[in-house]
Amino acid sequence: MKNTLLAALFAAGLSAVDAVHAQGAISSCYDAKLAAPNTSRKLDLFVIVDQTTLLDGTLKQAVADQVKPFLTAGNGFSILVFSAFTQGKYTQLLSSGYLDHPLPAVARNDISKPVLTKFDQCMKQQLGLATQVAGAALRTAFDGTSGDIAKSDVMASLKDISAKVHQSAADDKVVLIVSDMLENSSVSSFYSNQAVRKIEPDSELKKAEGAQLIGNFGGARLYVMGAGLLNNIDTKSKSQYRDPKTMQALKVFWSSYFEKSRAQLIEFGAPALLNPIK
Repeated sequence: MKNTLLAALFAAGLSAVDAVHAQGAISSCYDAKLAAPNTSRKLDLFVIVDQTTLLDGTLKQAVADQVKPFLTAGNGFSILVFSAFTQGKYTQLLSSGYLDHPLPAVARNDISKPVLTKFDQCMKQQLGLATQVAGAALRTAFDGTSGDIAKSDVMASLKDISAKVHQSAADDKVVLIVSDMLENSSVSSFYSNQAVRKIEPDSELKKAEGAQLIGNFGGARLYVMGAGLLNNIDTKSKSQYRDPKTMQALKVFWSSYFEKSRAQLIEFGAPALLNPIK
């Protein structure tokens, strides 16, 4: 039977506790005997999971499918969670890591075979470890989701996390936000009678600016999965329906918010992405 990518990621031998302490757990394959090439980090991937948003198995698998291709040489990754600043929930970095650049082909001719063999083995082990670390962190993030969290500080959390994204020195920055994108805080609420409210994008943006909730993602490319998902609602209820105009207003607001926050919203998955992240 063919294993799914989600199974490959989540079959990691790391516990949830290990995942929390795994930031920077991927040791470099370069050392004093073999200096790292003077090459900048190619890409940093930031996966941000809203723990107020419940995903089904298909969407969890879709997140894993989007993450795995980025776990490759020269890339870094970070897995973070947020929800509300109440009820024991808060923004947290679960894991991060960086995979070394490969040796330039011309440099390999000047290195002894034993050193090269050790290095090549280490590089292969890095790929496996990155899969384990990222998989365990995603599992921890999804296991911590709950539909019983009363509030959702989406904008405040994203502003805080944007500072970490902005600090990245990678040539390219990609952000994947896994969230319903439904603010429910003292600043504003995107809900009405257990359904998604049709918001006025310009009005909501003014509220965000007035509350100083605009972030700075440093020019990152940004993708959203899970937009408009509703938790704990009877699937037979008419309130489960999200009309296109309501969802379009939600997308327009977040497009403007991210533009103000120096990020380019590439795709707004409501709830799934239709294209692979690039």
